[in-house]
Amino acid sequence: MEAAGRAPSTHPSVEEVFLDFKGRRTAIVKALTTEYKDFFQQCDPGIFLSLSKLFFFFLEIASSAKDDLCLYGFPNEVWQVDLPAEEVPAEIPEPVLGINFARDGMEERDWVSFVAAHSDTWLIAVAMFFGARFGFDKADRGRLFDMINDLPTVFEVAVGKVKKEGKKKPPVSNHSNSKSKSNSKRGSESQRKNSKAMESKEEEQGETACGACGENDAAGVDGFWICCDICERWFHGKCVKITRAKADFIKHYKCPTCSIKKLVNCSFKL
Repeated sequence: MEAAGRAPSTHPSVEEVFLDFKGRRTAIVKALTTEYKDFFQQCDPGIFLSLSKLFFFFLEIASSAKDDLCLYGFPNEVWQVDLPAEEVPAEIPEPVLGINFARDGMEERDWVSFVAAHSDTWLIAVAMFFGARFGFDKADRGRLFDMINDLPTVFEVAVGKVKKEGKKKPPVSNHSNSKSKSNSKRGSESQRKNSKAMESKEEEQGETACGACGENDAAGVDGFWICCDICERWFHGKCVKITRAKADFIKHYKCPTCSIKKLVNCSFKL
């Protein structure tokens, strides 16, 4: 499949169409997770300046303001925020328009969910478009969909609901170094400290209060808690501005207090 994202000129196999889908999906997952900061900035609902318009910036700055932007994923695992295709109809299905306008009008988590869900729809549309264009029969289409369906959706990965295959939840009596909190009641204080959780807390007596707001509601603000690896205190994810999706990429979490202490200690050493 071509890296530029256009329909190939030869008839691809089911495996080739799946690789095209997989590359585009990987690109969009990057935009919504590991490269999210850059993606968020490029979706500024104000002035959008693409590289193709850079030369004309000082002459036509007004013409680049407030355009409807799309999130594209390409087979070479590169993503891009850009204007929609000029030709109608486009060579392949187009992503949803206007993600930049929705950015500041929604809660950030809701906006990410919105973009992720539309991206899943677009990815399947592109794959099935190739299937239809190149004459895949019922068996081929079914096989392609099964291969796609074996992967977690972009929504599941970005919003943090993907289930890790091959990982069994440890018994309550065992210690765990993961950042996912068991729904079962804690058997001892040592279990609480060593179980690094991200799932909802069950309602129980003597619950730990959030280290930021001091509340000890069982489910947390949105059902998500995270534990500091330094001071071992628990925090509502919302209180420390950590989402489930972000926590998946944090190897060792340090709460704001412990981060400040480290900076202070470093300054004294200097």
